Amino acid sequence: MRFDTPATTNPIDQLKVIGHPLSRIDGPLKTTGTAPYAYERHDVAANAAYGYIVGSAIAKGRIASIDLSQAKKASGVLAIVTADNAGKLGKGQRNYAMLLGGPEIQHYHQAIALVVAETFEQARAAAQLVRVHYVPEKGAFDLAALTHSAKPAEVLDGPADTKVGNFDETFAAAPVQLDATYTTPDESHAMMEPHASIAAWDGDKVTLWTSNQMIAWTATDLAKTLGIDKAKVRVDSPFIGGGFGGKLFLRADALLAVLGARAAGRPVKVALTRPMMFNNTTHRPATIQRVRFGASRDGKITAIGHESWSGNLPDGRPEAAVSQTRLLYAGANRLTTTRLAMLDLAEGNAMRAPGEAPGMMALEIAVDEMAERLGMDPIEFRILNDTQVDPERPQRPFSQRQLTECMRIGADRFGWSKRDARPGRVRDGRWLVGTGVAAAFRNNLLTKSAARVRLDNSGIVTVETDMTDIGTGSYTIIAQTAAEMMGVPLEKVRVHLGDSSFPVSAGSGGQWGANNSTAGVYAACVKLREAVAQKLGFNTTDAVFADGEVRSGNRSVPLAQAARDGALSGEDGIEYGDLGKKYQQSTFGAHFVEVGVDTATAEIRVRRMLAVCAAGRILNPKTARSQVIGAMTMGVGAALMEELVVDKRSGFFVNHDLAAYEVPVHADIPHQDVIFLDETDPMSSPMKAKGVAELGICGVGAAVANAVHNATGIRVRDYPITLDKLLDRLPNVG
Repeated sequence: MRFDTPATTNPIDQLKVIGHPLSRIDGPLKTTGTAPYAYERHDVAANAAYGYIVGSAIAKGRIASIDLSQAKKASGVLAIVTADNAGKLGKGQRNYAMLLGGPEIQHYHQAIALVVAETFEQARAAAQLVRVHYVPEKGAFDLAALTHSAKPAEVLDGPADTKVGNFDETFAAAPVQLDATYTTPDESHAMMEPHASIAAWDGDKVTLWTSNQMIAWTATDLAKTLGIDKAKVRVDSPFIGGGFGGKLFLRADALLAVLGARAAGRPVKVALTRPMMFNNTTHRPATIQRVRFGASRDGKITAIGHESWSGNLPDGRPEAAVSQTRLLYAGANRLTTTRLAMLDLAEGNAMRAPGEAPGMMALEIAVDEMAERLGMDPIEFRILNDTQVDPERPQRPFSQRQLTECMRIGADRFGWSKRDARPGRVRDGRWLVGTGVAAAFRNNLLTKSAARVRLDNSGIVTVETDMTDIGTGSYTIIAQTAAEMMGVPLEKVRVHLGDSSFPVSAGSGGQWGANNSTAGVYAACVKLREAVAQKLGFNTTDAVFADGEVRSGNRSVPLAQAARDGALSGEDGIEYGDLGKKYQQSTFGAHFVEVGVDTATAEIRVRRMLAVCAAGRILNPKTARSQVIGAMTMGVGAALMEELVVDKRSGFFVNHDLAAYEVPVHADIPHQDVIFLDETDPMSSPMKAKGVAELGICGVGAAVANAVHNATGIRVRDYPITLDKLLDRLPNVG
């Protein structure tokens, strides 16, 4: 199905199942511990051996020699895989470094060997006996020291630089100006489930049971890396214990499980240890961002500039921290630049809302600082500079843009009118109390997605697509879509996900999963409806599917009767035309935060949070709310505690475990409110939906920072906002 004209009324608009806050259909499996996660697939590969990865002890250089003699003699060892015996390996399209290093080393903890043994403990013990002699080289690990040599680098959704009007002259002439630099640190996904895989060969075909967000990408890149036909690779990932972008791509656990299984002649399971997850896999790269605003005294933005520096391995991409600035606020004279420095740290790549999440952390503090200089309320300043067209291409309108409504509704619900704009004036005992706001923004990404839908003679509708569920509720919204389209209750739908033998879906990432995958199921259901109508002798355009029946005029037939002679199926997908080019499709919101800052210790406590989101049709308010509050929680982590600390001498992340890499726990997070605006976007898809999972993090960090400033009068521009950045300045306001 090609979607190239705006959606009109269709069966989804009945909202009998879609739009209802239904509990997850996979919930019972997860709450009873029976959901089959990758490392726990005991039923899929009998007699599996265990692999343990040896990571490089240097960040840059070469391996002079590897002595495996003692490791091979160790109890239970079946095989040891290194670059010397793994055969010729290619590099997947989406990997910046080789997943099996040697002799060249590209980053610390790059996998250099896999020891396979009968038990995990035997593999781990033998891995300690591998002796490696390195020839280290001087590496580049300090982003700030390399900004002068950073090069222009294109981002996924646009060029490295954009210029509109005359920024330099207009900024210099502006009566009110801001020129400030902000930094965000390297961050880790820190998901609960580690990267884990089981691999088994059957002749020249391999099956990989893994934890991965993008099944088709992984199958393609595994085949390319091994140099075999993609048809000989099967990837299966029905349940994922968190990913946040860290499991978008083929990683070392998957490749080495496959290589280990080939070497050992039996299935092999591999899981990354928690420390290795931080330095071996991907992370959100640190940024240095300069934001400049020029405005007239009445608050109209006349010039806006945003420049960003980040680092990555050669062939890597930059963090696209300026993306939202190209679209969020009006202003005739504009400048954005993106620069990339070459670093020898682990690969920087997608982490929840790549680009916008760290970009908004800088931009939305700058907006508050500018409002303060203008003597304006920060909400009114944002509303004054709202726009209904792409500021860089004014001929292109937004398909839907309710930023102002999000701000107004949120301000009313949060009690913004009671806020004291003067910093450091509100106390609650020993606590200084402040409130902050930030806009939320994330683009709506369209990507083709397919599914297969089958009807059997008992009236059961089965959906098959390689879409994944990373805790987002994919199973449930896909079931809701099929139920709505076929006119059956939810309990009559079965959903099978995550298998590369199924039609290729959008996959989970970029907050594109929900809208696109359900649109693909919609298209497949249209095909199945046509087959059912034809079988039962109905005119397809007149047939109504409801209450387990097919109806037209005075005639009504049970849906199951269409499959009495055998199952019927429909397979199709959604492909997009030019609507995404004619209209700028984005999601919008507003984040409100109240914090308390202890006057003696500078401890920061988040007291209240509210997110207001405009993101098209909300397919399931319960699962969508879960996504938003999870994103808000990650935003608090980014604001107050998360930071991968770089050892700039040796080139690795020092705090590479969950004891030293701090993330929010229950005690850190207060009650969170979420409001979804009643919105549909017919330009987006037949579902009229958009994504929301990443919108929920974009702007949260800045809202926290703005609240801390309102509480204390202290403006922190370097994340995370830890107490050491406040403590020596508190007596002035305490």
